[in-house]
Amino acid sequence: MFVDNKLLDVRNLHTGFRIKDNFYDAVDDVSITLDKNEILAIVGESGCGKSTLAMTIMGLQDPKNTRITGDIVYNDLNLVGLSETLYNKIRGNDIGMIFQDPLSALNPLMRIGDQIAEALFYHTDLDEKQRTERAIELLNQVGIVNPERVAKQYPHELSGGMRQRVIIAIAISCKPPIIIADEPTTALDVTIQAQILDLLGDLQEETEAGIILITHDLGVVAETADRVAVMYGGQIVEEAPVDVLFSNPQHPYTRSLLNSIPQEDAHDSELHVIEGVVPSLKNMPRTGCRFAARIPWIPEDEHEEQPTLHEVEPGHFVRCTCYKHFHFREEGDA
Repeated sequence: MFVDNKLLDVRNLHTGFRIKDNFYDAVDDVSITLDKNEILAIVGESGCGKSTLAMTIMGLQDPKNTRITGDIVYNDLNLVGLSETLYNKIRGNDIGMIFQDPLSALNPLMRIGDQIAEALFYHTDLDEKQRTERAIELLNQVGIVNPERVAKQYPHELSGGMRQRVIIAIAISCKPPIIIADEPTTALDVTIQAQILDLLGDLQEETEAGIILITHDLGVVAETADRVAVMYGGQIVEEAPVDVLFSNPQHPYTRSLLNSIPQEDAHDSELHVIEGVVPSLKNMPRTGCRFAARIPWIPEDEHEEQPTLHEVEPGHFVRCTCYKHFHFREEGDA
């Protein structure tokens, strides 16, 4: 049984990748929770650790080249260190995943209906006829017109939006209580993006699932999320309810991201650009504020040596004391 509404409890999670003889953490001491009927958005630039976190929760990291420590607790079971056999029972049935690139996630040699039915074969007692009927029902549920015809087609015969809907159908086929959506609207046009997001919202209302939405699109976050965790350099640097994050952002990285969004009424102003880039895994600073190099006008002594998360108001956490002193670069700043 789930305690209160908590579905997933990630505690002090580290995911390190092997580079030659050493491991470097791409997810570094991350702790998050996911509640029933909640959409938790995880945002940040490419290279911040968002997808690595998702793949770690799903148990899809290569054990030979990764080192994972910490806890991923689902239904009183710690998924870290779980055998592949037991993890296979959880994937799809308890935790579904909508992958970023549907074309590479789908088997090019299997018909669409068979790929949906495959999940049902492993996790349900339905017979072949029932699995086929359920696959068509799922295609209809995700808004695909003429699902009987589409079930007989191959992935390359479908548009990008239709393939994404198929991936969602597979992810929800066993009605898992947790769904991880990794950039579900990437490379889709705006109209299809809106349809996919509406679909996810409808599915959540129907099943009361908890959804982890991984994205770099703050517009998507504002429209869909209940709570937001901002990642930078493998760490959570700010976490807050979505309305609080947008109305009262605190961490310099969060404020910089929000300031980078083009404004409709700012025709004459220059688009804000965050200085520098996300450091590579090997060159990521492991002490001090990881964002400090990108805001060099903020004095070093205004950062913590070992930045921790501070609760600045109920449910609103910010890493490092630099948020108290941050301002955007002005003339005369070094």
